[in-house]
Amino acid sequence: MRARLAKNMTPTAVPRDAAPIGLLAGWGEFPLTVARALRNQGYRVGGVGIIDHADPALAELCDHFGWMGIGGIGRAMRYFRRWGVTRAVMAGKVHKVLLYQPGWWFRHRPDWQAIRAFYPQLLTGSGDRKDDTLLNRVVGAFDANGVVFEPATDFAPELLASAGPIVGRKLTARQLKDAHFGWQMAKAVGGLDVGQCVCIKEQTVLALEAIEGTDQCIRRAGQLCRSGGFTVVKVAKPSQDMRFDVPTVGVQTVESIAAAGGSVLAIEAGRTILLNRAEFCCVANRLRVAVVAIEESAIARAAA
Repeated sequence: MRARLAKNMTPTAVPRDAAPIGLLAGWGEFPLTVARALRNQGYRVGGVGIIDHADPALAELCDHFGWMGIGGIGRAMRYFRRWGVTRAVMAGKVHKVLLYQPGWWFRHRPDWQAIRAFYPQLLTGSGDRKDDTLLNRVVGAFDANGVVFEPATDFAPELLASAGPIVGRKLTARQLKDAHFGWQMAKAVGGLDVGQCVCIKEQTVLALEAIEGTDQCIRRAGQLCRSGGFTVVKVAKPSQDMRFDVPTVGVQTVESIAAAGGSVLAIEAGRTILLNRAEFCCVANRLRVAVVAIEESAIARAAA
């Protein structure tokens, strides 16, 4: 498999003896997409997959690969050091809800580096567990050990959605009003580092995303709004760090919307990752979910 992949790649001017780019991989399709993008550009890839999250198929796309628990920061550092990694990217969701499940400590084994990084959260209870707090501590720990994280979209900018209609019919005036209203709500929630997604109907908030994630948020909206026809809005945080936790949508997102009875997905242009665009558009069109990417300037003009 490795030989076939290497043969089909079209390397750029990146020398093959250059240090590999590290990939810290969580759940979903995004890590696989990033690994392919790096290889297509001629980079070698040193991947570390999080247990119970990363797709095992990722190993076939990486020149080096290893596994770690959520608390295995030191293990990941040792992998990167062994492979000569000094630059890295994050891709994929980490299910933070696992931190509240019985026995997670034994399954994911926080090591000394993790305990040092998360001492206030793990042992004293004095630190918050907001996403940005935890991820910035991860980035800081790696940086102190010579590994600098960069935005994955720097290597694959084509993944960011461009402004305008993406698939489906033109939004009605009511749907557009809900999308604009939802944008403001989502930005407010994102500013609190709670979530990035809201579900709206007739300028009423049906559901807000928190620790459960986007799909569960959408499912809850469907349970509360049996008549369907609601709008899902997903945006970046006002102070979004593009190195991690960038809003991402894919085929599963539109399938969740359709199953719950939703009809519109509105995302933030230029700051939302759209995975497998061709398949995404095909599925959204078949399920009759309209998708549009909106720029912040459009929201400002509508509010004027």
